Amino acid sequence: MDVSALPAPDPSLPPPQVCEQARISRDPRFDGLFFVAVTSTGIYCRPVCPAPTAKSANVKYFGHAAACEAVGFRPCLRCRPELSPAEGAWRRGDAAVARALKLIDEGALADGPLSALAERVGLGERQLRRLFVERLGAPPIGVHGTRRLLFAKQLLTETRLPITQVALAAGFGSLRRFNAVFLEAYRMAPRDLRRRPNESPASEGDGDALVLRLGYRPPYDLSAMLDFLRGRALPGVEHVDERSYSRAIGPIDAPGWLRVSAWPSDQRGRQHALKLELHGAAPSRLLEITNRLRRMFDLDADPNAIGAALSVDPRLRELVARRPGLRLPSGWDGFEISVRAILGQQVSVAAARTLAARVAQRFGQALPQPFGPGLTHLFPTPVELADADLAEIGLTRARADTVRTVARALLDGRVDFRAERTLDEFVARWVALPGIGPWTAHYIAMRALGHPDAFPADDLVLQKALPEDGVRLSAKALNARAEAWRPWRAYGVIHTWRDSMPAPLALKTPVRAAPAGKHRKARQAA
Repeated sequence: MDVSALPAPDPSLPPPQVCEQARISRDPRFDGLFFVAVTSTGIYCRPVCPAPTAKSANVKYFGHAAACEAVGFRPCLRCRPELSPAEGAWRRGDAAVARALKLIDEGALADGPLSALAERVGLGERQLRRLFVERLGAPPIGVHGTRRLLFAKQLLTETRLPITQVALAAGFGSLRRFNAVFLEAYRMAPRDLRRRPNESPASEGDGDALVLRLGYRPPYDLSAMLDFLRGRALPGVEHVDERSYSRAIGPIDAPGWLRVSAWPSDQRGRQHALKLELHGAAPSRLLEITNRLRRMFDLDADPNAIGAALSVDPRLRELVARRPGLRLPSGWDGFEISVRAILGQQVSVAAARTLAARVAQRFGQALPQPFGPGLTHLFPTPVELADADLAEIGLTRARADTVRTVARALLDGRVDFRAERTLDEFVARWVALPGIGPWTAHYIAMRALGHPDAFPADDLVLQKALPEDGVRLSAKALNARAEAWRPWRAYGVIHTWRDSMPAPLALKTPVRAAPAGKHRKARQAA
């Protein structure tokens, strides 16, 4: 490895002494925030790599796996960089690089040229390339290439999928092209990687399940995440118990189902990952499904950065210290979240869930046969609700009109869940629809997009819970107070909501409606 050819240190990295200490101590909190490239071997690793620690003189630090590969380093076969959580700061919020990264995750460069990607985020092609090189150490096409190669490497290591299906799942149009690119980047053929002993095999799933590991940075409060999702789970569509989340997934002509739970500990101790068991999904959908789940379970968040920003507020400092691993619960599908947000207006969480379950059972598509545990339906699509008679399931005329309006607006493009939208643009489009106010639009941004800075300032729980003198804050005053939380205001919301929730109910105990007289937003938030 020609050290003189390496780029200058990435200014976005933690200070060198912090990187060095994290590498030596194998601190999992820094996993994915930087990578360790060893010039004597030409290999790059995660900071948590269990291999013998390299000499400092032979180490270079990079902020992105693509930056390592751009100068010729190969991923470690032991710590497996493909398992590290993504660089959370660059994939969140409204910055052009963040929006472009989300579009790349959705396959923008697999389906179109760089010029189209740049146009979608409002930049010129040359400017976008320059921003990527400056901030990530690699151009957009390099980030795209590294992303799909690392995903292919995970599938080759953890599954028994045929190599042809691995190539398809990673976004390659032909097996020949996949073999050539993999060999050039990693200096071994895909079949040679598969022949190597797997030092950390995936635990077996049930039956024909495909099992994948979804890594995160600790701390991670899975029990709080499951509590939140369990209170809103739709019978027949989802099932949440004390240890896992399950749901049916489409399309109806080739349905499947998935389960997410904690990755079991091994002889090395606790694994900082969730376990995905996937049944019946086409290989071409694997990357999309894992990306959805990473957003849904907020696996790429950086708790240290979020905690530091929120701790400037004395009230939030206490809440963050109490639950440092609390994450932002998102949802599987944007339309489903928007319908459920509308149904939650003026009723309790339990009543909203009952109405949403009726919508799913009456207008959703029944599966050819139920999946375990008790999964029988897919949630309806906008096409199925655009003209649905929702009054027959107990919706008020106003709520039914709003649901149909949203369905039609999604079909004609007035609103959408596109990754290139900024928060302000997203909210402005949604509040233009009858029946959708700022609170609902921000709630949808939180739950459908996982937007870290969404902030429903009209929420009564926030207005009452944050002041220490018992005086309710106005929306204007709440917005002013939350300015210091940017760009992580949504995490301040979820911390406050969690603190305001009653103790989680036992699984067999019916969910009770909130006490009469509470504001609708307060009930929904709880």
